[in-house]
Amino acid sequence: MKYFVDVAYDQLNKTGEELCGDHVEIIRTEEGVIVVLSDGLGSGVKAHILATMTTKIAGTMLKEGLSITEVVNTIAATLPICQIREIAYSTFTIIYVYNNGEVYTVEFDNPPLFCYDQKEKKIYKSYGKELEIDGKRIYQNRFQLKEGDFITAVSDGVIHAGLGVIFNLGWTWDNVAQYLKRLYEDRNSVFISKALMNTCRDLYDGKPGDDATAVTIQLKRPEYVNIFTGPPVHKENDPVILKEFIEAPGKKVICGGTAANIAARECKTELKLDLSTLTKEIPPITYMRGFDLVTEGILTMRESLSQLKDFYRLPLTKEIEHRMKEKNGAAMLSRLLIHDCTHVNFYVGRAVNPAHQSLGSTSAIPIKLKVVGEMINILKKLGKVVGVRYY
Repeated sequence: MKYFVDVAYDQLNKTGEELCGDHVEIIRTEEGVIVVLSDGLGSGVKAHILATMTTKIAGTMLKEGLSITEVVNTIAATLPICQIREIAYSTFTIIYVYNNGEVYTVEFDNPPLFCYDQKEKKIYKSYGKELEIDGKRIYQNRFQLKEGDFITAVSDGVIHAGLGVIFNLGWTWDNVAQYLKRLYEDRNSVFISKALMNTCRDLYDGKPGDDATAVTIQLKRPEYVNIFTGPPVHKENDPVILKEFIEAPGKKVICGGTAANIAARECKTELKLDLSTLTKEIPPITYMRGFDLVTEGILTMRESLSQLKDFYRLPLTKEIEHRMKEKNGAAMLSRLLIHDCTHVNFYVGRAVNPAHQSLGSTSAIPIKLKVVGEMINILKKLGKVVGVRYY
């Protein structure tokens, strides 16, 4: 079976630094996903450059089918030498997960990978075979992931979290593993990575002493969410957009009263308002047979977009989690997009909404398209595969 490789990461910058000294490169290929995590020597701008160069070189060369020996030699020959320590490298972890669950990993000087067996409910280290390339000890491994299994890669800043603040020896690999095991039970990759960084921030007492990065990968079945918003430019295309929307695999979401009315008319079904979901800012949702969520349009999508942005950019606070657990259309849409899908497909009508025309507004189209465009961008950053069709 062809699975989906769900990948997400989050990072902390060392206190006082504008740039993170760690870098992550994610490359999707027809065969699967290449993930490269690099920790640059030191911190700040120089470390950021070292880590970025490492991930770009490794990712590009592996995608082109070159060997790990060629990758390591190229990295060693390319990176500048630190005059103080007389070394020229950044650590790296390479994970190539194929769509059938086969995994190829290469590790150099980063903490060992956390590999979680969903069936056995166990976390194990992945060491593999030791190689020496250009004087460096490289660990290379191949193994098989099953549906629901996880892999998490971290930089030193995670293992050392709390060093000299809460713990004498830092958080340690085993303690991180215990924490991750609880998260793996019912969470997805993006939530796990963010939760791990949130705990690291707390262990550093809000002042990270090192850059910290967590990348989480899960092998799962593709989960689709389809969103229909806005009427088509030509009314005769109403049945066309609805047919394509309904026949698409996955959950069906409608955002907008006009789009909902088109669906109700074409499907010969009724709309039922749920006033219990009405708030001061967000109109109520509507129930319609055959559809998973039906909301108002621009106001609801704007609020959902704001929630997605905060979830991506900010620490995972109780306030952010609470905001997305509220009983309103925007929170319901946000939860669906963050937790219950790997792929999102938008079906966007570009006609002027009659409801906005009656209010004398001519800005409905650019506002709607702007919100959809921003939502597409943030969903991609959250690791979703996004498609869009305009009508």
